[in-house]
Amino acid sequence: MAVVLSVAVMWALLLRPAGEESSSDLHLEVPEGEKLIALTFDDGPHPQHTAVLLDGLQARGAKATFFLVGCQVELAPELVGRMAAEGHQIGVHTLDHVQVNGLARAEFDRQVEGLRRALYPLVGERELWLRPPYGIMDDNTLRWADGPVVLWSVDPEDWRDGNTQRVVEHIVARVRDGDIVLLHDIYPQSVQAALQVVDCLQNQGWRFVTVEQLLQLKGRAGEAGQVYRCVR
Repeated sequence: MAVVLSVAVMWALLLRPAGEESSSDLHLEVPEGEKLIALTFDDGPHPQHTAVLLDGLQARGAKATFFLVGCQVELAPELVGRMAAEGHQIGVHTLDHVQVNGLARAEFDRQVEGLRRALYPLVGERELWLRPPYGIMDDNTLRWADGPVVLWSVDPEDWRDGNTQRVVEHIVARVRDGDIVLLHDIYPQSVQAALQVVDCLQNQGWRFVTVEQLLQLKGRAGEAGQVYRCVR
């Protein structure tokens, strides 16, 4: 995989847009009464579905956070560069989508730090926060994460049945200010659900931000070894 990733990285560097900035570079304020939500997407990028999602988010002025898997990055490295250029947050979801609890330190570093090193040429030097696959972790995960660990507070289980309407209704009915929503951009139905959620909630005055922006706007900073499920 390392060789394939290296080739993919070299190609993507040629396509990487100039002038990209991290979501943490933005200076944001929250108008009184505005509610904040962070959509997060695991297991991508998918060459087709993630591209559709990015188009939709850009058209709506919405930001999101993507927790990437190494084997998917090699399929669409140009989309990783696009995420960064368009102000989305990028995190790591391990090289091979493995449970990180119980891993020896060397294998943990290969799965987490190895993916970070593969992503740096695509997105530049920046913090790449961890979301452990399946949300499963142990004390070593927090010690070795070298940054915040992001979980979620709303999970519509979008992988379960491919029912776009059910996913939309689940999120809209349950979301509260400061929630972090779990979705997967490898499923076309999930992409459509996400964009419908954006349309619905933006009409109700919600603002879609990255997890890092959510913390900033709530007056907090992401701390290494801390777990974030929501930000109230």
